[in-house]
Amino acid sequence: MVFKPQRFHDEKPVVELEHRNEEPLETAVARQLAISQGMDASGISVTASGATIFLSGKLMDAAEIDRVLEIVLAVPGVEKITHDLQVD
Repeated sequence: MVFKPQRFHDEKPVVELEHRNEEPLETAVARQLAISQGMDASGISVTASGATIFLSGKLMDAAEIDRVLEIVLAVPGVEKITHDLQVD
């Protein structure tokens, strides 16, 4: 049996057009946080919706929160950040 990608008269399904894949932006943000020097970002959760990034988690101090926001805004494609980051 052969399975082919779902198409409707050689057009992508509407669902693909309505719901973008957010994974590349989430991955780019998480990667940038992981390689940043001077902080531990392993407790941060990253979720994307369009060009908005949602962050949650705990950090060691308030200065780290400012650093995280600075790093995330530098990632291409990020336009807005909403966060629930807390100091541990």
